[in-house]
Amino acid sequence: MNRSSGPSILVLVAVGNFAVAQTAPKPVLVDVAVEAPSIVLDMRYATSNNFTGKALYPVARCLLRPEAAAALGLVQNDLKAQGLGLKVYDCYRPLSVQRKFWELVHDRRYVADPVKGSRHNRGLAVDLTLIDAKGRESKMPTAFDDFTPKARRNAPAAPEAAKNRAALEQAMKRRGFVGLATEWWHFDYPGWDKAPVLDIPLESRQ
Repeated sequence: MNRSSGPSILVLVAVGNFAVAQTAPKPVLVDVAVEAPSIVLDMRYATSNNFTGKALYPVARCLLRPEAAAALGLVQNDLKAQGLGLKVYDCYRPLSVQRKFWELVHDRRYVADPVKGSRHNRGLAVDLTLIDAKGRESKMPTAFDDFTPKARRNAPAAPEAAKNRAALEQAMKRRGFVGLATEWWHFDYPGWDKAPVLDIPLESRQ
C-alpha cells in the first residue's frame, strides 16, 4: 500500500513497563462519508448508471486525500448555510479501474490513458453537483458525463442552469478547488498534478 509523506500522528505503544512514542503514518486516503457525512453520494461507477453501462467499482465509496476531503467538507458547510448541498458522483479511482475504463472506451477525449493516469487516480479530483435542502438536484447545463460542448464550463446555458453552475463553481473555488474547463461537474484540488498515481483498492469499510 502507498504511504503518505505528510504529517504523522503520535501514538504510544506499550513496551514492557514503558510507553514508547511512535508515529502512525497519515492515511493516504480518507472516506468522505466519515469526514463529511451530510454530503450525498451517488457513486455512478459503482452502478451501471454511467456512460459505460457497466459497474466498474466494487463498492460505492468516495475516497480522497485528507486535504481535499477536509476542503470538500468546508464547501458542504458553506452551502448548508444557503439551504443547499453537494451530491458527489465520483472521487478517487484506482489505476486498475482506470485500465478497465480504457479497455471499454479507448478514446482520450473521454477517458485518460492509464499510462499517464487520470486526475481521479491521484485522490484530488471530484465530480459533483448541487442539491437543494430536499436532496433534489439543481438544474445544470447538461447531465453528468455529457461529452458534448454543452458541458464546457463556459458554454451558453439556460439562465437557471448557468446560475446554478456558477454557484457551484463559486462555492468550490472559495475552498481552493479549480474547475475543469470541459466538464462543469469536475473539480481538482491544488497539487493534483504533482501527486502520484495510486492503485489502492476500493474496499468496504471494516
